[in-house]
Amino acid sequence: MLLVLILAAGLWCIGYVAGVSRTARLVSVGVLLTGVIIAQLVLPEGNPLRQATGGSAAMWLILAGSVLLVLLYGRGVKALRSRAAPSPETEPAMPSDQFSETELERYARHIVLRELGGPGQKRMKQARVLVIGAGGLGAPALQYLAAAGVGTIGVIDDDEVENANLQRQVIHRDADIGMPKVFSAQQAMLAQNPNVVVLPYHRRLTQEIVADLFADFDLILDGTDNFETRYLVNRMAAALGKPLISGALSQWEGQLSVFDPATNGPCYQCIFPEAPAPGLAPSCAEAGVIGPLPGVVGSMMAVEAIKVITGAGQALRGEMLIYDALYGESRKITLARRTDCPVCGSVVQNSD
Repeated sequence: MLLVLILAAGLWCIGYVAGVSRTARLVSVGVLLTGVIIAQLVLPEGNPLRQATGGSAAMWLILAGSVLLVLLYGRGVKALRSRAAPSPETEPAMPSDQFSETELERYARHIVLRELGGPGQKRMKQARVLVIGAGGLGAPALQYLAAAGVGTIGVIDDDEVENANLQRQVIHRDADIGMPKVFSAQQAMLAQNPNVVVLPYHRRLTQEIVADLFADFDLILDGTDNFETRYLVNRMAAALGKPLISGALSQWEGQLSVFDPATNGPCYQCIFPEAPAPGLAPSCAEAGVIGPLPGVVGSMMAVEAIKVITGAGQALRGEMLIYDALYGESRKITLARRTDCPVCGSVVQNSD
């Protein structure tokens, strides 16, 4: 056995002195060890060559397996480090008030829009938007916010990608099944636009963290599917004076609105004072939903976000847009605030 180890060390040193690559040296040593193992397995017991190389294949198999595990571990660590480290070919991040040539070309269709222009695109780059939920509504909203150049996008969700999500949550892929949605979404967004910052929060939104989380962002998008979270989001957004874009889905119909009590508009609880009784508002899993509908409504939420950030056009403050996909109809209804609203009544009075 000692003889084989000396030969392996000699091959490695000779290759190193001769300038042979590390990979070629590993191959040469591997060929030597493979030859020894074959000799141990093929030659009869007592053969001089077999005796000279250890007399048993077991120790060589254990050694080869250990070396292979070490090499695989090192390669895995290197791959993880390369993924975490910034690529040298990646264009350096520009300050929030400047655009690289790549960004100017990318956002050219925005910049030529009279309602946006360069100032509007700059406001988007400086904006910080939080999306709650990386599911049906969050998926398209996140994709379009990233593509549009919103500078910092947070996403909070405690779910993992499931096979049943892929019928409508198009930010995720089949290979992402089992991955936390926030990380799957982050990968897709950065692949689409590496010029934005994506902040994933893989946890459930709770009363304990909501205030600190919302304080870091300018605008909130709510794509959740339960009333408990919706009321929590609404209360904190109103308390902090953050505009809230809320969307909802059911079977073939979707709706969205901008709730912004700081501008004398209603909040979510003005319109929905109480959660419906169990069974009256079934979830998508219970009632079903047509696949493209979340894409339509989620994209509308992204449009409203851009309008709120840039001041373009007229956002859906005090209005609700309802889209009926089954009959291809849309309509808007006016929403009124309630002065006795427990959430925003005092907010509105203080702003008058």
